[in-house]
Amino acid sequence: MIRIGIIIGSTRPGRNGDRVASWIRDLAAKHAGDTADFELVDLAEYALPLLDEAVPAAQAPGRQPHTRRWAERIGTYDGYIMVTPEYNTAAPASLTNAIDYLHHEWGGKPVAYVGYGIYGAVMAVQKLRAQAGALRMADIGPQVALSLHEDFLHFTEFRPRDLHTAQVHGLVDELLAWAQALGPLRPASARARASH
Repeated sequence: MIRIGIIIGSTRPGRNGDRVASWIRDLAAKHAGDTADFELVDLAEYALPLLDEAVPAAQAPGRQPHTRRWAERIGTYDGYIMVTPEYNTAAPASLTNAIDYLHHEWGGKPVAYVGYGIYGAVMAVQKLRAQAGALRMADIGPQVALSLHEDFLHFTEFRPRDLHTAQVHGLVDELLAWAQALGPLRPASARARASH
């Protein structure tokens, strides 16, 4: 069974990301049925400090206990859906920092994006796509862009428009197809990590 991690990118108090991620998980699980498992991965539960590893992740696995815990969780998935807000045209520091902690765990896997913000977090996602490319991830398809004006009441109460359901279904279909197609690359990625 394909395993997908839905990463809640914001750790901010009062965030909307946890509600958006739960909505994505429920829609994805119902649509995919028994073909995939979708799990929430909440960055707030990991409390990763600003990157504190002396050696870059591309050169050697991290030594800190929080890095190892994070790597073990992320390494179990075949693909990811990143749920991100947009702060000043970028993803939150919590998400980019968490991505930077690892390298080989991301490689050979697809990633999709669900953004929420004034303009659907499209600029934040654009920057995350560049980061994904550097990590040898396959960033797939158009994002699901949720507007704080149209999909939230008073910017806080999440009320997604019906049109997003079909978008999520399309995102899930493409993500799972890529996860299956990239399967042969994942053992190579694991071997590369073990050799460091």
